[in-house]
Amino acid sequence: MRAIRRVGPGLLLLASLGGTARVVGNSTPLNPLVLAIVFGAAVGVTVGVPPWAAPGVDRHKLFLEIGIVLLGAQLTIAGLFSTGPVVVGLAVGVVLTGVLFVEFVGRRVGIASRTRSLLAAGASVCGVSAIIAVAGSIDGNEADISYAAGTVLLFDAVTLVAFPIAGTALGLPDRTFGIWAGLSLFSTGPTTAVGFAISETAGQWATVTKLVRNTLIGILAVGYAIRYSSGTGRTDAREIWYQFPKFLVGFLLVAVFVNLGTVDVAARTTIGRISDWLFALAFVGLGVELNPRRLRATGVRPLAVVLAQFLTVSLLALGAVRVLV
Repeated sequence: MRAIRRVGPGLLLLASLGGTARVVGNSTPLNPLVLAIVFGAAVGVTVGVPPWAAPGVDRHKLFLEIGIVLLGAQLTIAGLFSTGPVVVGLAVGVVLTGVLFVEFVGRRVGIASRTRSLLAAGASVCGVSAIIAVAGSIDGNEADISYAAGTVLLFDAVTLVAFPIAGTALGLPDRTFGIWAGLSLFSTGPTTAVGFAISETAGQWATVTKLVRNTLIGILAVGYAIRYSSGTGRTDAREIWYQFPKFLVGFLLVAVFVNLGTVDVAARTTIGRISDWLFALAFVGLGVELNPRRLRATGVRPLAVVLAQFLTVSLLALGAVRVLV
């Protein structure tokens, strides 16, 4: 009961805003999940999250992860296998290109070594989660982490608005746009939101592609630990495992289980509705988290380097997706 009293008010806030977003979205041309983000951001910017609601609102990340796991029920294994190897190859190429770009250009403009590495991890793999995982393997300090995380969160906020506009202007097919978003954007939440802002198909492929990139977090953290091993760097396996996106395993298990034919169409529809509600709650919390007042001052140089990396990688990814997918 004590736990319920602690998180209950915040959960009610998420549910009320998420439910309103679904009602308005289902009765207008507006996307319910985009509205959920807008409502959350409006609360974050105008009044902020009161202390009594913060514990429940913070649960939005859990809702996002469960929603992604259940999203596996909507995935067809045949479709995944037909495009999967290409997506894996593109994801590896994107991560490698992004890391090398930030390291090389960041060094040229004078960004400190550890800050540069954290920026490379966050922009190339999975946002703040990658920053924290790599920080644990190279002994990054609080200032480095805050500097890199603030930069990534700023780009999450901007691309959340700009990327659907760019995709619509380019007239990309839904699957192409979803894979492109999954290859280009930094964090899992905004990537999922951007995909579903276009369509369910785009949302599914954006999420799948982003999860493939996320799996490279461990390899990158170990690689950086080896690079910094001559100093104070170390491989913190527990930190890497803690930050590893374990919901990816659940996503794959649900996809395999459903595609074995053990779940009928009605059950899959019900699972899809539950997933939609979980995403609505999660995206309200995501909107609150993207409150500009919570972003740390990042300075011009890291913003310029990450912007150059984002534009380079996203344009290369767009060309590759159009040719290969």
